[in-house]
Amino acid sequence: MSHLDEILAFNKSFVEQKAFEPYTATRLPFKKMVILGCMDTRLIELLPKAMNLKNGDAKIIKNAGAMIAHPFGSIMRSIFVAIYELGVDEVYVIGHQECGMSSLNSDVTIQAMLARGIKQETLDMLKYSGIAIKKWLHGFDSVYESVLESVDKIEKHPLLPADVKVHGLIIHPSTGELELIKRG
Repeated sequence: MSHLDEILAFNKSFVEQKAFEPYTATRLPFKKMVILGCMDTRLIELLPKAMNLKNGDAKIIKNAGAMIAHPFGSIMRSIFVAIYELGVDEVYVIGHQECGMSSLNSDVTIQAMLARGIKQETLDMLKYSGIAIKKWLHGFDSVYESVLESVDKIEKHPLLPADVKVHGLIIHPSTGELELIKRG
């Protein structure tokens, strides 16, 4: 049985047994916060528990490294939707210790792409189109600097209202300990 078949079978039972009822919430975050966090699997349950968050308390955006790559990309759009449409008044950028983005080697990733069937011609076309794929795939050298850079991009954004606080934290992926890097 594939993972998809397992998920669908479980979901059928989940819905039939009304196991969703304890998770009922509105679309508006109760605690009026949005969190930008890493997609690391160790943080799926740990991050909300370490912050005393329950279903419905916060909007959570996840990507590799909790990084904002572009000031007008989808991460920033999501943050602004949370602020202007969903009543959010605090933004939390939360990186973590032992993040895979701190050791990401773009050359290794490119070799994996080639091994999985991406053609060199495709990579060359991206290069000639102005996409610096090695830079695009680069992670960061310091989780502290990365969190501060993302906080800075949000704080200095021309569309951020002055009354929205932006905080930077780092969580330990084993203990859940939060370290405050910048208070908004």
